[in-house]
Amino acid sequence: MRLVIARCSVDYEGRLKAHLPLATRLLLVKADGSVLVHSDGGSYKPLNWMSPPATLRVSSADSEGAAFDEGIVEQWTVQSAKTDDRLIVNIYEHLHDSSHELGVDPGLIKDGVEADLQRLLAEQIETLGTGYTLIRREYATAIGPVDILARDASGATIAVELKRRGDIDGVEQLTRYLELLNRDPLLAPVRGIFAAQQIKPQARVLATDRGIDCVTLDYDALRGVDDSDSRLF
Repeated sequence: MRLVIARCSVDYEGRLKAHLPLATRLLLVKADGSVLVHSDGGSYKPLNWMSPPATLRVSSADSEGAAFDEGIVEQWTVQSAKTDDRLIVNIYEHLHDSSHELGVDPGLIKDGVEADLQRLLAEQIETLGTGYTLIRREYATAIGPVDILARDASGATIAVELKRRGDIDGVEQLTRYLELLNRDPLLAPVRGIFAAQQIKPQARVLATDRGIDCVTLDYDALRGVDDSDSRLF
């Protein structure tokens, strides 16, 4: 991973346009090809980013044919491999630049409830629909394990991402898994299900827009301790 702290402005061009005026920011260039722009506050999420697959081209003010606005010493052009979208970072001053080899990440170790949800849902896979069958839990991919891989009644492949509380990050994670799984002709087409005890409205809207089904899970019912006599409905 490369970490760059710089005074820069950032423009996103493509399906939408966005501009970040000149300020000091942290630029992350990850081994998977993604580039993320962070500030020092406001949120843990990047201000703007380009998801992989993408290519990064760096031009300096000394480059032959380069025509930059006054003060720009370097320009990054991050081009999406799938669309015409691109991220343009104009650097006015480098304050820090370092690279670090992080190695292979072991992945997220789920807490007790989330791990139990995965086990219980795998054991009761027809909770997702009549005729569903389990392929396997923790299906390995190049970018991490899919919580559950299953087949529906028609034999189509289903990738399930499980969370205790489902937010937009979980939908983005499942989207990346689906993009990768659908490249495998033995699995494609692969449909996604985002399953959680609670799903935030924004996450539900994003999932629906991407053709991903949302399922709200009842943890007590899966554990077999749901007291139906104490419920009004």
